[in-house]
Amino acid sequence: MGGEQVDPAALAADWTTAVLGTSYVSMNRRDLRRYLTGLATRLAASFAAPDWDRTVAAGVGRLMVAAHFTDTRSLERTLVVVGEHLAPSAPNRSGRLAALQGALAAGYAEALRERTLAEQERITIAAFAARVSAEEARWASEARYQAVFAGAVIGISVSELDGRIIQINDALCTMLGFTAEELSGRVIYEFMHPDDAPDDWAQIRDMIAGTRDHVRMEKAYFRKDGTELWTDLVVSLIRDQADEPRYLVAMVEDITDRRLLQTRLRHQAMHDPLTGLPNRSLFFDRLEAALDDENAVPGVCYLDLDGFKAVNDTLGHDVGDQLLRTVAERLSAELAPDGHLVARMGGDEFVVLVADATDPDEVRRIAERALATVRRPVRVEGNEIRVSASIGIVGRDDGGSGAAELMKAADTTLYWAKNDGRSRVAEFDRDRHRTDVARFELSAQLPEALRLEEFYLDYQPLVRLADGVTTGVEALVRWRRDGERLGPDLFIPLAEETGLIVALGGWVLTEACRQARRWHDALGGERPLMSVNVAARQVREPDFVDAVEAALDSTGWPASSLQLELTESDVMSADGGPLETLGTLADLGIRIAIDDFGTGYSNLAYLRTLPVHTLKLAGPFVTGYGPGGREGRGGEAGTAAVLSSVIGLAHTLGLTVTAENVETAEQHARLRSLGCDTGQGWFLAPPGTPDAVAGLLGRPLPGHRRSPFPGDVTRRPATG
Repeated sequence: MGGEQVDPAALAADWTTAVLGTSYVSMNRRDLRRYLTGLATRLAASFAAPDWDRTVAAGVGRLMVAAHFTDTRSLERTLVVVGEHLAPSAPNRSGRLAALQGALAAGYAEALRERTLAEQERITIAAFAARVSAEEARWASEARYQAVFAGAVIGISVSELDGRIIQINDALCTMLGFTAEELSGRVIYEFMHPDDAPDDWAQIRDMIAGTRDHVRMEKAYFRKDGTELWTDLVVSLIRDQADEPRYLVAMVEDITDRRLLQTRLRHQAMHDPLTGLPNRSLFFDRLEAALDDENAVPGVCYLDLDGFKAVNDTLGHDVGDQLLRTVAERLSAELAPDGHLVARMGGDEFVVLVADATDPDEVRRIAERALATVRRPVRVEGNEIRVSASIGIVGRDDGGSGAAELMKAADTTLYWAKNDGRSRVAEFDRDRHRTDVARFELSAQLPEALRLEEFYLDYQPLVRLADGVTTGVEALVRWRRDGERLGPDLFIPLAEETGLIVALGGWVLTEACRQARRWHDALGGERPLMSVNVAARQVREPDFVDAVEAALDSTGWPASSLQLELTESDVMSADGGPLETLGTLADLGIRIAIDDFGTGYSNLAYLRTLPVHTLKLAGPFVTGYGPGGREGRGGEAGTAAVLSSVIGLAHTLGLTVTAENVETAEQHARLRSLGCDTGQGWFLAPPGTPDAVAGLLGRPLPGHRRSPFPGDVTRRPATG
């Protein structure tokens, strides 16, 4: 917590001096100091604990009363001494100190109240019973009763069974602000309060009927000046000699301060300390209440500030906090007057509970108002800050029946707004949500699938175009899930998002090298080139080179017969570390290929400085068609000219060229005539199992045509 350490012994010494003589305690100074040292040790330990327990402080207050410190000066001086000793130990936790002092005072007051109530009730009932049962003892009993009644520190009233007040003491008159004359003769039912529970007065009626002897409740009254008084009320039934109900005796303790403290603490627990808005807990309470009401049609706008992290990182957290406070004030001022709840969920996220979303367009209009409010520039410490927001909106029936499910849908919708370009409103789409949930479920199954060895590899031949000989293969990972075959386009992006691509990629690399070694051991001849795709995430791992070397060592496959493929965009986005890694791999003799060349920068100039051996031309580059099937400029002649230039320049730089997605005889013939070194695609040979591919290694394809493998899939994919 920071600050100075609390010395229990020093606290006990000052405490002893402060309270000595304030109450009638049967302990000398030495015994008193020993007793208070134990209490001080408890307080110091509890205050310093990360998960401190307020009941410890309350227990200390109770132990003070148990030791007969019943004079209020004892409590007052105790709170002062405790504050002086604990405050330096936690300079930034004044709230904890206040809570500890409040708990100590509450425990003290509770114990003192219980002690007083027990004594007063016993004495009062005894006095009344004696008055009714023994007339000869009336004067003595009356004297004792009057002493207790008049001198009690708690309020006491005596009423007839019909509720008419016949006697009231000064303490209760002071609490209510009336004189005894003003209260005498009034009926207790005149003091009903709007916050009274219906059951409270039903219990009083049970007492009058004689079926209940005691009632205890927390009840509010209005004082004469209109202010509110909260009390701890105990009502007891006094019976006559025939055991019939005779009087009602009420003992009233003023707990207004305690109630206000509880209200403040409850407010703090349900509101965000930075912005003062309702927090997540209060929002969910209101949302659940709205969903429980069959007639309510709530809507939710889930809002996240765009670029807030940049504000914190550049201008500091103080500026960021002020920005959040300003945005919160503006959103509340704009939407709260219309009955909409604006809450802060945490960080830079806010949420609006739309009171009535009967009209779906109304929710969007509110979201647009919130968006416009956030866009207004904020001036903080001389800086004019402009931020925007992304908002996801959902209705009652979106995402499920409960509050948690509805907020999951809102969170997903907010993500869509972020992902679609920010500074916009996205509405919940059930089909899109189902797709996202399915992707999430698939993502969650990836680690277990890897453990259960559900992944396997197909291999697509790499064919030398000059003579049609299969010189190598590209390893393509597949997932057999519940009898269904899933292609890499479904799970590789998920593996990259979750980081599992590192483990999965390591398995693919090792398994591919192991299979290449099996082929060579069985067939002999030249070693086929094994080409394996790797992701940028893998290359950025500090032990990636060691992992590659380990795969080669464990399988006995030579580095010169391994090719690692990275996409052009991954290579261009790599910083110095990954580029150094690629250089190290190339120094080991491993070939480096740029996959999907032509879909990214398509810049041959940078290739002079990179450890690259092969360019793999992307499908659109080969077919001459760009995204959406649009033919490139210049038609077929233009495509041939571009290919010729790329292939020629690559050869000038000492690079080999592999064409992907060779799907037609025309493409094959054109690529071969332009001097392209290698090709792969369904026209040449589709991906196949290790056994199917083994018969093609080192041999020319018949007529340079595609040779389907028995048992392979019949669906022709757009990519490998």
